[in-house]
Amino acid sequence: MATWRSYAHHISSSRLSPIAYKGIQVLRFVAQGVSAGLAVAFVVALTLPEIVGLSKSPFYRQASEPQQKSSGVVSYANAVRLAAPAVVNVHTARVVHERTNPLVDDAFLRRFFERGANPREKRLETDLGSGVMLGPAGIVITNHHVIARADEIRVLLRDGRSATAEIVGTDPDTDLAVLRIDVTNPPMIQTGSVSALAVGDVVLAIGNPFGVGQTVTMGIVSAKGRSRLGINTFEDFIQTDAAINPGNSGGALITPAGALIGINTAIVSQSGGSEGIGFAIPVDVARHVMEQILAHGYVPRGWLGIEINPVTSRNLEFYGLKDAPSGVLVSGVLASGPGATAGLQPGDIISAVDGEPVMDPQDAVNAISSVTPGSTVELLVTRSGKRNAINAKVAQRPG
Repeated sequence: MATWRSYAHHISSSRLSPIAYKGIQVLRFVAQGVSAGLAVAFVVALTLPEIVGLSKSPFYRQASEPQQKSSGVVSYANAVRLAAPAVVNVHTARVVHERTNPLVDDAFLRRFFERGANPREKRLETDLGSGVMLGPAGIVITNHHVIARADEIRVLLRDGRSATAEIVGTDPDTDLAVLRIDVTNPPMIQTGSVSALAVGDVVLAIGNPFGVGQTVTMGIVSAKGRSRLGINTFEDFIQTDAAINPGNSGGALITPAGALIGINTAIVSQSGGSEGIGFAIPVDVARHVMEQILAHGYVPRGWLGIEINPVTSRNLEFYGLKDAPSGVLVSGVLASGPGATAGLQPGDIISAVDGEPVMDPQDAVNAISSVTPGSTVELLVTRSGKRNAINAKVAQRPG
């Protein structure tokens, strides 16, 4: 550009005819226009390469374009804001009596201790967990194992308030417990339904892991309806990979909308920490247990007082049975229990409960437990190769 302008000025300073000079001026105007066009094209090629058929480099895209946000949920802050106030810390304490000297257990050596000396010492043992407030009357639901054997239970709310809790009732078979605290304007949480939950849905776990304070972790629903894990008597777990650690027990599993869909209960771990396999009790189960405890002080469940095992070749051989239908084997009958009163005997095979086939012991326990105590259940029983229907009046399952 500088070279071109200097040359044009030199020519315009020379002695030329008016026509030649005018021609030079026209050429100069055209050249300036071409130069401007080339400059514009250069800028366009640099900033908008797709217009001229060039491709952008990754560096260019990274340096000049902000990342476009996903069309889905990019923050769960609103869900936490709605649900977290209703998630509480549960602190328990119990007095443990320990012997100061193991020699006092020996009958011979005990004589050498001073008469009246107390050979035991007291030690205060504390533990922590989480809970969820589910009712306007200060109702808190948590895990049974969190408050089992506790002499004192205190509940700490997120807003800093604390209160001593009383146990309304427990259900060890589902590992749930219902507490009550006396607080004004207790925080509430919206509850969802597990039926609307699908594998792959995002979930958040809220609790107090390791006592560090309220913590939120994120994951997805890994599976639904997990059972036969040997954790509880009655199992219907939501499996999740949201981090659940000691102290999270009894805390909330919520949806991205802030609705409670589970009570965090257990983990599968080789190290004691989270390894991506956690289990939560569905809110439908927790709500049913809570309602039954509030109404009766316990959960009504049917019971026959029998011990049942799978039908295996070894079990059949023990009872001298050769061919047997599918079902469960009665291996023990409690004397004077409902099963014994109905006429059940060891070696009987139960194939159906109230017309519903049972394939394994868990099926049978679930079917019998679902019967209201005091009512009659029909059992399809095979004994010595013959099938018979036996009616049994179920009792309340012992705690």
